Amino acid sequence: MPVVLYGPAYSTYTRTARLALEEKGTAYDLREVDTLAGDGQKAEHLARHPWGKVPVLEHDGFSLYETVAIARYVDEAFPGPALQPAGAKRRARMAQVCAVLDHYGWSPMVITVFVQRVVVPMRGGTPDAGVIDEAMPRCGRVLAAIEGLMDGQEFLIGSDLSLADLHLVPILDYFARTEDGRAMLSRHPRLSTWWEHIEQRPSVAKTRPNLG
Repeated sequence: MPVVLYGPAYSTYTRTARLALEEKGTAYDLREVDTLAGDGQKAEHLARHPWGKVPVLEHDGFSLYETVAIARYVDEAFPGPALQPAGAKRRARMAQVCAVLDHYGWSPMVITVFVQRVVVPMRGGTPDAGVIDEAMPRCGRVLAAIEGLMDGQEFLIGSDLSLADLHLVPILDYFARTEDGRAMLSRHPRLSTWWEHIEQRPSVAKTRPNLG
């Protein structure tokens, strides 16, 4: 049965789910739910997700929301390269990286710095320098923590791509589109090398949002 993924292409979490599907080589139908336009609060989407968030995956009569759950399901339900490392310690480290990004990284890096530096000017506004200045130390703490947890060279966890990489890609992509983000990333050499490599992957290029 076909895989259907509900969510906007611009969403970091929708993109993580798409990256997992792309890396597994699983065909899917992306159905846009423009949460910024209020589509997430429409009855049809609330029936899929009680909080109106994205993404939501549907496959063979099975419906699933929450990105970490979706990504793990994609890895375990479909053929293709494994996206979770072998061994309890590395799997725990992968989960730790995802949790750090969810709880401490996404909001300051995307919702504050990226939105203020990129989205606000696109809409004719002026970035709030005070808000950005307050968020940047929190962003730096996240990058330092992730770099400190890396135990691989080419990838974050070990020698193979994992869901930790796919969780970080969309967040760091938006953050690195800002001058503040690029400057901070340059102070973390291992993460900088990781980013230079991974942004060339076909899945990353294919799913990169075009902001116009």
